[in-house]
Amino acid sequence: MKFGRIPLDEATGAILAHGVRHAAGLFKKGRVLSAADIKLLHDAGLDTVYAARLDSDDVPEDEAAGAVARAIAGVGTKSQEPFTGRANLHAQAPGLVVIDSDRVRELNRLHESLTLATAANHERVAARQMVATVKVIPFAVPRPVLTRALAIIGDEPVVRVEGFRPRHAGLVITRLPQTKPSLIKKSEASMRARVSALGGSVDEVVVCDHAVEPIKQAVRRLHTSRLNPILIFGSSAIVDRGDVIPQGLIAAGGEIVHLGMPVDPGNLLMLGRLDGVTTIGVPSCARSPKVNGFDWVLERVMAGLHVTAQDIMDMGAGGLLKEIPTRPAPREDAKAQKAPIIAAIVLAAGRSSRMGESKMLVDFRGKPLIRVTVEAVLGSAASPVVVVTGNQAEDVRAALDGLDVVIADNPDYAQGLSTSLRTGLAALPADVAGAVVCLGDMPLVEPAVIDRLIAAFSPAEGRLICVPTYDGKLGNPVLWGREFFAEMSQLSGDRGARSLLDAHGEQLVEVPVSGDAILVDIDTPDVLERLRSA
Repeated sequence: MKFGRIPLDEATGAILAHGVRHAAGLFKKGRVLSAADIKLLHDAGLDTVYAARLDSDDVPEDEAAGAVARAIAGVGTKSQEPFTGRANLHAQAPGLVVIDSDRVRELNRLHESLTLATAANHERVAARQMVATVKVIPFAVPRPVLTRALAIIGDEPVVRVEGFRPRHAGLVITRLPQTKPSLIKKSEASMRARVSALGGSVDEVVVCDHAVEPIKQAVRRLHTSRLNPILIFGSSAIVDRGDVIPQGLIAAGGEIVHLGMPVDPGNLLMLGRLDGVTTIGVPSCARSPKVNGFDWVLERVMAGLHVTAQDIMDMGAGGLLKEIPTRPAPREDAKAQKAPIIAAIVLAAGRSSRMGESKMLVDFRGKPLIRVTVEAVLGSAASPVVVVTGNQAEDVRAALDGLDVVIADNPDYAQGLSTSLRTGLAALPADVAGAVVCLGDMPLVEPAVIDRLIAAFSPAEGRLICVPTYDGKLGNPVLWGREFFAEMSQLSGDRGARSLLDAHGEQLVEVPVSGDAILVDIDTPDVLERLRSA
């Protein structure tokens, strides 16, 4: 790759390194300069630009980032479409992220152009939480570097998320003569809350004396009930393998896998097994809601991971969980970065005056045109999908029968496009961060186009309006951040949100796509026939 100041006369096809203003607006970093762009820059009085030119053996940033992201993504993860050299992986459901840390290090030591950042190994993650991000630092990766990276990854994903499983746990709580009933209740409440938070349930609780024989009988009873894991919460801490709780498990026919752990709080934990059933001697610190070593072990068990003695011994690095002055906030207060919820609004309420009949219902390759459009939108990451109906609403609804969409009827559709947009926005859930506004008569727009718009959306980086482009022309659909919903709802007449683009150019990002489908809507019978036969 060649990078530096390039004369404008030689800059066609180069990748712009810094934003440049011209008479008609702003070309942003990353734009591939066309001949028309060069003319605008010449007219603005520029002679040179800072830009990059790729060599024949360079792989463009999005292509490289996307290839690595898809290769590292394992079960329970989903890779996002790449944008500006970044491709993120998100968890599909709550669980534990499992990272092959050795291969992460090997990939990052390969070449400075290619980077991979992940969540911590065995970190608990929520649905849609980001678990990894691939970032290409310049505008391309040398092909030999990408080839080597993919060879390191091979056929074994580097990142996976093991989802929490609906396990049915059993709980033994022991008591001494001086044990208060309130302490027993607190112990039970803490265990129920922890197991429930991981998708499971405590199905049976046995309260018994703090002695070997009662513990043996209680453990056997829970084991007979096929409960797994079995948790033993003692009224007195476990201090040795010869102590009451370990001996009670052994008497029941179990074994001690490991006693103690290098995590504080949580040192006095026991890990055991009985005929393959995980048995945990719970440390007394687990009565508190604060994170402790028991949580780390329970999370792995509830995610279906086999926990070994070595696993517990390896928890020492990062195992100091007590709040100390150098740690300003408890870990549980940290906010994880999640993929934004992006909905889609499909506008299908118009009168089709130029078509002469409802274009939403005309046959397009064997299906009603609106169904083809909506099926494509449903194939993307946008959810929920709201379809705004109006003209021939019942027929349009029937054409979408069986599809997972929200129907929003617009009784004022005859007053123009703005009323349909307002109806669609009103039907969106409160937690969406943005919406892709789609036209019902654009059946050729593929799901990947919408996914690329979603990947480009980043409020933190000022990318709040994402517009697809082809050959320098702006197309549809357009993704709008929630910040603009109120202004969009104030539009009137037959104006859509496209009228707001000029006023918000600083928040707009152009998203190049590979085909002209974003420019093609079906307004007339001639266009329909041409596309039918294409």
